[in-house]
Amino acid sequence: MILPPATLGMLGGGQLGRFFVTAAHEMGYQVWVLDPDKNSPAGQIAERHFCVDYNDYAALDEFAAGCAAITTEFENVPADTLDYLAKFVPVRPSAAAVGICQNRIAEKSFLRDNDLPHGPFAAIRSEDDIRHADSTLFPAILKVARFGYDGKGQATVNNREEALLAFGRFKGEACVLEQRLTLDYEVSVVLARDEQGRVACFPTGENQHTNGILDVSIVPARASACVRSDAEEVAARIAEKLGYIGTMGVEFFISRGQLIVNEMAPRPHNSGHYTVDACITNQFEQQVRALCGLPLGEARAHSAAVMVNLLGDLWYNGEHYREPDWASLHAMPNLKLHLYGKHHARPGRKMGHFTVIGDNAEAVQKAALAARAAIGIKGE
Repeated sequence: MILPPATLGMLGGGQLGRFFVTAAHEMGYQVWVLDPDKNSPAGQIAERHFCVDYNDYAALDEFAAGCAAITTEFENVPADTLDYLAKFVPVRPSAAAVGICQNRIAEKSFLRDNDLPHGPFAAIRSEDDIRHADSTLFPAILKVARFGYDGKGQATVNNREEALLAFGRFKGEACVLEQRLTLDYEVSVVLARDEQGRVACFPTGENQHTNGILDVSIVPARASACVRSDAEEVAARIAEKLGYIGTMGVEFFISRGQLIVNEMAPRPHNSGHYTVDACITNQFEQQVRALCGLPLGEARAHSAAVMVNLLGDLWYNGEHYREPDWASLHAMPNLKLHLYGKHHARPGRKMGHFTVIGDNAEAVQKAALAARAAIGIKGE
């Protein structure tokens, strides 16, 4: 076990890293953050912020020398960086696990090879791959294999011609071509797995997206007990097959009643933010526990919850920049507001979230939707 007051390392300094730093501080640890953004939300509250690129090996040497163990909040940290650091200090999750999750071709192939539920797909590395793709894949979604998130790097394509045009717009980057599925709804499971292979799953959440970005998470998911249980079982199998240590998120589609893995995230997950206010142990404390070899905490929810993302659009009234009406949220006694301390609000940027909790799931959902409207988020 790695015990306080040891120093832990965090690669990536966004809001997920900020919550990790907070959890680690509450447990008695110190944290160093390595992130190239001088305004890093996690770096603001860490004991030390290495404001350098992830491939600055002199800085990595100093970082590793001062940390007892290192983790990440950002799946696009180069796997080579994780591999390098692992020569000197425990790195959890491993570079191999992160490498699979950060490349959609590797991710889909992993699901296929391990007989895990996934939708039809084809790896696209050239125009010929599109020309020879199975015609039953269309209509489809073409996604860049790396660095796409929150709906970025994706195009809906109805036929080969549209797929070829989209591939050209992506400048020939490697992609996956995924059959477009009929969606009933979407769910996700956040879990933690320790080095002994023990898994603690948080309750399955139901997710609603707007423009490819998570808007609302509802816990417990309005799905059958069987669907919720199956999602947790599949997520645990994924973690086992990856040899994963840490906190991770698995997103699922429910399509014509069938559970299908959409994506895996080798880190805490936006849809797991509700755990901070609604669970015995939250996803970030679990990340600290798994990193340090501590027993995992209880993942049970003590309340129903609805989490609502706050995007940078809220800071704009037309072209005018202004602070949102936080008083309307603070007026609700069962609402917990979390702002991430980001330097600048811009449309589509995740600036914070709020979670409404309570004993009655239906009442919580109504209250969250009312708060969402009161703060100025449009749409149902």
